[in-house]
Amino acid sequence: MPDPAILNDLRARIAQVEGISTRHPVLPFGVDPIDQRLPGGGLGTGALHEVSGSRELADDAAATVFLAGILARTEGTVFWVMHWRDLFAPALHLAGLHPDRVIFVEAGNDTNVLIAMEECLRHPGLGGVVGEIKKMTLTASRRLQLAAEESGVPALVFRRSSNPDAQTVGTAAMTRWRIRAAPSESLGIPALARPRWQVALERVRGGEPQSWIVEASDAQGRLALPSDLGDRSYSAPGRKAA
Repeated sequence: MPDPAILNDLRARIAQVEGISTRHPVLPFGVDPIDQRLPGGGLGTGALHEVSGSRELADDAAATVFLAGILARTEGTVFWVMHWRDLFAPALHLAGLHPDRVIFVEAGNDTNVLIAMEECLRHPGLGGVVGEIKKMTLTASRRLQLAAEESGVPALVFRRSSNPDAQTVGTAAMTRWRIRAAPSESLGIPALARPRWQVALERVRGGEPQSWIVEASDAQGRLALPSDLGDRSYSAPGRKAA
């Protein structure tokens, strides 16, 4: 087995060559098969990331909790910008993100969401900024990436009700994720097991698309690999991400 320290050093060098920011720390998921696919061994904090569910309500709900789990492992106030406030805020606490940490902004449309996100990202010390949008131009994504890189605040674009079959427009995001609900473990008794998701890393700079079945975020925002499945990941079809 290669030394993890050597692998992390190589990833950092590759990220530097490819122009990927290494000014800010990363936020590991704590799941080795996922972290090993990410530059620096985790989610870049001073960078833009995209998260999608699908048109299925269960998938969008899973994507929402996935985002909450990421932000639960940060420190500071979180700004969640949306068209209108239709999010059940107490549910964020299930993934460790207490509603008292979140400030909700009702922006009304994509343009205003992007403006509000960029303004929030200019303030260092925040735990993260989420923006719920339907469409985003390459120019708008570059502005968000630059603002995130300058402040070190994670920028998370949430594409709600996204069509998985729609053609994807290129953006400046460092990673792009798609989260979908997956069948839970059968316990053999009248009880509910921990929810499971299919977490697909559809794009990562300098890496290959990949997908995993994971157990959903717990009360500390942590994912886990199902013990009965092990590491059942597979490479999603497609070329190496640019």
